[in-house]
Amino acid sequence: MTHNERRLASDLAKLGVEQGGVLMVHASLRAVGPVDGGPRAVVRALRRALGPEGTLVVPAFTPENSDTSPSFRDRVRGLADEERAAVKASMPPFDRATTRAPSVGALAETARLTPGALRSAHPQTSFAALGLRAGRIVGGHSADCHYGEQSPLARLYDLRAQVLLLGTGYDTCTAFHLAEYRVPRAPRRLYRCVVSRLGGREWWEYEDVDLDDGDFGALGLDFEGDAGAGNVRRGLVGSAQSRLFRLTDAVDYARRWLPEHRRGARGPE
Repeated sequence: MTHNERRLASDLAKLGVEQGGVLMVHASLRAVGPVDGGPRAVVRALRRALGPEGTLVVPAFTPENSDTSPSFRDRVRGLADEERAAVKASMPPFDRATTRAPSVGALAETARLTPGALRSAHPQTSFAALGLRAGRIVGGHSADCHYGEQSPLARLYDLRAQVLLLGTGYDTCTAFHLAEYRVPRAPRRLYRCVVSRLGGREWWEYEDVDLDDGDFGALGLDFEGDAGAGNVRRGLVGSAQSRLFRLTDAVDYARRWLPEHRRGARGPE
């Protein structure tokens, strides 16, 4: 079955996407199924469901420009030192206007490239936004804060944004990362990526929270199981089994869950 923009927008409205609201989306277009007009039609459907005063937010992450990321470790596994050095030398610096984000999927890339979209400045974990509150959400993203208080996630929390998992699971739920920053004495580590400086190319190292999404699937299922009636809405969007919930609910739940389930994590004092 081939879906269309109007039907997808209707599915989104039935699921509970709010007119005039703020919506962060993680999507699998393969799960949605064939759509007349392709990814652009899905972006239009999302914006149609949000209405003229709504704001669409997507990840625009670029782990490809870092030598401390899992994607880099996978890429160089088994290579000799000289080959690893050659890979690093070939990695282009981050440019928020031109750097692609292939790891986040076709929907997010299509939204990022839509005229009027704004992108935050973090060289590894930028976000893109379209709509009335885009500037407020992506502005001020500190280059040494992936997902914390100086990131778009904190702005989305303040705005009580909704999160849509469009054919994806909780393992993709970036919102849970904000809770990692809100656990007292969160462990930290060094990150490194290549950036543009004074027209040239430079490696930059910074310290931030030690992020771990390995248990987000389990965290999400517990969140859904414990959520009150209607707090996690499930339904089909196109052919995709989807979930919709409030970002504040997910973050607040994860803030309580993480200290109880992660070895070495500590709760409030």
